[in-house]
Amino acid sequence: MNTRTDPLRPQELWSRTLDTTGQGLTTGALQPIATECRVLEHQGVDFQVRVLGRAHLKEDRAKREPPRAQPFNPFEHPDPHLVVGPLTPTHVCLLNKFNVVEHHLLIVTRVFEEQESWLNAADFEALALCMSGLDGLGFYNSGEAAGASQRHKHLQLIPPLGPEGLRVPMEALLTPPPPRGQVLELPALGFAHRVTGLGPWEDNPARDGARMLEAYRALMAAADMHTTPPPPYNLLTTRDWMLLAPRSRAESHGINVNAMGFAGSLLVKTTEQCEHLRQLGPMELLARVTRP
Repeated sequence: MNTRTDPLRPQELWSRTLDTTGQGLTTGALQPIATECRVLEHQGVDFQVRVLGRAHLKEDRAKREPPRAQPFNPFEHPDPHLVVGPLTPTHVCLLNKFNVVEHHLLIVTRVFEEQESWLNAADFEALALCMSGLDGLGFYNSGEAAGASQRHKHLQLIPPLGPEGLRVPMEALLTPPPPRGQVLELPALGFAHRVTGLGPWEDNPARDGARMLEAYRALMAAADMHTTPPPPYNLLTTRDWMLLAPRSRAESHGINVNAMGFAGSLLVKTTEQCEHLRQLGPMELLARVTRP
């Protein structure tokens, strides 16, 4: 169990993630969801499609737990066996209890904020701190129609998925990234989006976070998303680029899509759904859940 209270440093993130993963598996606090990963190539992207195993742990857990008078907030008092460490005065780092991808991190506000609220400087500084320790994919699901499953504000970070050195499959169409400050729509991406470059990564959470906040605001403005709270969307970022996908619905053809779908990673419930997705084409699925 991780009981340290000193702020987590980037160079410690990976070792403490591995230690916490081991403890979480030993105690049962961490309950990975078993899947079989298949590759569906579509429009230049090797989509990773994960098919659920027979033991769908989230459903089993819901059946075991009695009904609650109030909605349960797992981030209000997180299981100490899932706590990787404190990040900043405003955020802590946890393991995703029901992870599909190994070493899936959650970057959670200490005080409750709505998941649909705007991201701010503190959010991006905490994310940048973690991304300096793990060069993977950071993402955010804003609203139920974007795949958010908890109301308590949290960003997420996963290690590189590949293939061939890519952080995510969709990066095959995002290399090289646009210049910093330039917001584009890329014809190769068959779904509604905006993308921009972030410039050189500095390994300075305050400066990197400020640059990410600048990019986020530029993307939201380009997509004409000005209200509070904003319409539902997914945000994906690496050290090099940031992508916004405005959402119209949570699912299509019975397949739910969150930010990882726009990274090139999808989760289906059955082999029949996987076959239907192959016939439809993953890029077409993404087009059907984004805002026209």
